[in-house]
Amino acid sequence: MATTTKNKGWQVVSAGTGINLALGVLYAWSIFKGAIQASIKAGGPGAFNWSLSSVNDPYALCCLFFAFSMIIAGKCQDKIGPARTALIGGLLVGAGFTLMSFSNSYAAWVTGFGFLAGSGFGFGYSAATPPALKWFSAKKTGLIAGIVVAGFGLAPVYIAPLSSYLLGAYGIPKSMLILAIGFAIVVCALSFVLENPPAGYVPAEPAQKEGAAPAPKKSVHDATVGEMLRSGKFYVLWTTFFIGAGAGLMVIGSVAGLAKHSMGKMAFVAVAIMAVGNASGRVVAGVLSDKIGRRATLTIMLSFQAILMFAAIPVVGSDSAVLLVLLASFIGFNYGSNLTLFPSFAKDYWGFKNYGLNYGTLFTAWGVGGLVMGRVSEMLNAQPGGLNKSFILAGSCLAFGTVLTFFLREKKAVTAEATVMVGEQATVAVEKA
Repeated sequence: MATTTKNKGWQVVSAGTGINLALGVLYAWSIFKGAIQASIKAGGPGAFNWSLSSVNDPYALCCLFFAFSMIIAGKCQDKIGPARTALIGGLLVGAGFTLMSFSNSYAAWVTGFGFLAGSGFGFGYSAATPPALKWFSAKKTGLIAGIVVAGFGLAPVYIAPLSSYLLGAYGIPKSMLILAIGFAIVVCALSFVLENPPAGYVPAEPAQKEGAAPAPKKSVHDATVGEMLRSGKFYVLWTTFFIGAGAGLMVIGSVAGLAKHSMGKMAFVAVAIMAVGNASGRVVAGVLSDKIGRRATLTIMLSFQAILMFAAIPVVGSDSAVLLVLLASFIGFNYGSNLTLFPSFAKDYWGFKNYGLNYGTLFTAWGVGGLVMGRVSEMLNAQPGGLNKSFILAGSCLAFGTVLTFFLREKKAVTAEATVMVGEQATVAVEKA
């Protein structure tokens, strides 16, 4: 019976967070990229025989496959459950890195990191959050989503130094094989802990403060993906997700390069602090959205991010390491909030039944945003003063996204008490007449 079911919520949350910590190896690409570039320049037997302009292609394709595999993975999560879906993700990531360990050809790395690992990230990531949310009250949606996805944001803190050590000690092929085995074991093992609550399970509601009026329960329709796509809110959310994710990824991808000018070999510190900010933003935004609402939180985060983009122009020009680290941490904080708010929006608006597929469809905004705004940024950066133009473009888009959030405002519902009062007033008016 539902009342006697053991609550496995925190076990599932821990497993989901651990899976995301492992899948965050995506963020180690900048380390792999540096090793590949060094190999190309060094030449000789066994060197990577790529053109320098193609070095980032596996990462770009990985982000794209990550985003769009979330649609298929979300459907799997809804049909076969989170455990099997995450297991598939772990096996795909392991297969991708194994392929990269046996060949340094461009095709092998595009297939291994771009297609296989990218799809694996999508399957694992899509399976981590939904089961965790189902074990808890709707009042904790933001908090739980924030904790689970924080694992992905926090991953660079350990993955960057680990990858650097492995590459220096064992070289590229052996490092890829070690990562393949390690992360496949971690993700596959933790996948067995992911479990949906039994049918009919009702999560316990947090205790009400004495004297506080009970919050009205809001019924949520379990929408199909077709119904979601006919909703205007979907397109507002998709556009704001595109902007928030694209602007954040644009800066995150450039932080290491920017930091080298003022921090030299200590540039990794800026990347690590940004990762902490990224993870913190996911948790803080989740808690805040549970308190003041998703829309209000999204409005605050997008507007704050817009201000930071315009502030970045004088900060980057000043070559101040302290200001750059502060800027990076706050931009990472706001970017991270997107990865908590949008899965929470999907659950609030369209329910749990088709949550995996619905959020997977919404998540395509993340991949497209990162690809499009990253490409535009690279084009602008090739021009004189291009870096400033990139920040101005990002800030302007974020300001537009802030305006769009007002279209997510809920209409005020007429309460039963108000209806009774209106009815009584109408009766009095008739009697007087």
